Amino acid sequence: MSKPSKEFLSPKTLMPPAGYSHIAKARGTTVYLAGQVSSDASGKLIGEGNFEAQVEQVFSNLKTAIEAAGGTMADVVKMNIYLVAEVSQDDVPKLRAIRDRYVNVASPPASTLVVVSRLARPGWLVEIEAVAVVDD
Repeated sequence: MSKPSKEFLSPKTLMPPAGYSHIAKARGTTVYLAGQVSSDASGKLIGEGNFEAQVEQVFSNLKTAIEAAGGTMADVVKMNIYLVAEVSQDDVPKLRAIRDRYVNVASPPASTLVVVSRLARPGWLVEIEAVAVVDD
């Protein structure tokens, strides 16, 4: 089997991306990570009402999940981020600052940010799902 390869592209003919890549082209074993929320291993909500604390917990959970699959956060090629509507647009840079400590900022994953009315459990402010490509 060939080693995984990842190529991140942002054509000049598309809007300049801010902290993400428009395209992630990858070869290897694909790993789908379910949406992670700000709960710990016991299911307890971490950071109730604190957006930054919740984002930190979510990325910690993503890191734990991808490592369980034999990969690292650098293997993430696609990320979908869901914020509840009560999160202010002014808080998005806080999310980006935390994200940048976890992802490869030189070649960031293709990403989508969506605002939703609510998540599955009251109190959750953010949920992130991801796709990674790891060694076969």
